[in-house]
Amino acid sequence: MILYNMPSSGNSYKVRLLMALTGQKADLVDVEYGDPALNAAKAALPFGKAPVLVLVDGTHLAESNAILWHLAQGTAFWPSETLAQAQALSWMFWEQNQHEGVIAVRAALRTYPHRAAQATPERLAALLEQGNALLQIMEDHLSNRDWLVGNAASIADICLYAYTHSAETRGGYDLTPYPAIRAWLDRVAALPGYASL
Repeated sequence: MILYNMPSSGNSYKVRLLMALTGQKADLVDVEYGDPALNAAKAALPFGKAPVLVLVDGTHLAESNAILWHLAQGTAFWPSETLAQAQALSWMFWEQNQHEGVIAVRAALRTYPHRAAQATPERLAALLEQGNALLQIMEDHLSNRDWLVGNAASIADICLYAYTHSAETRGGYDLTPYPAIRAWLDRVAALPGYASL
């Protein structure tokens, strides 16, 4: 397999992390913002962005959470019960629809030079407030359980870990008020085969 990978992206990282945790391998083709390799790879990226996983048969699979679902089949990271599967997908849809569009966007505004003009104090403050509300949803859910779904780590955890674990360092959020999230982050980081960003 080949993974078109944006090294700075949490969406690419979640794919690399699941592959590390499950022992799956892919050749990496890095396509970072501002790198000519990104333009050169556009034809291989169905939606014009990374990550894209090229399967052994040549199929190009786009969108990080779809890739996670594909890679998790037959592993411990895809729950066996139908309801748990649906719950995992619920968290993954929420991640792309709510969490990523706030937590990751604030980090992008603070770290990518080409986004700096959009990083107005008002925008950053609004994203901080929205992000804290989203983190509180996770905190409440994790306050009486170890994992987002069921009794073991699933792709829902891998999905939400990617941008949550860098919310402080890249996004400027303070995770001190979220002890359940911090404990959950530690549990994910302790999984056998874990790979850092």
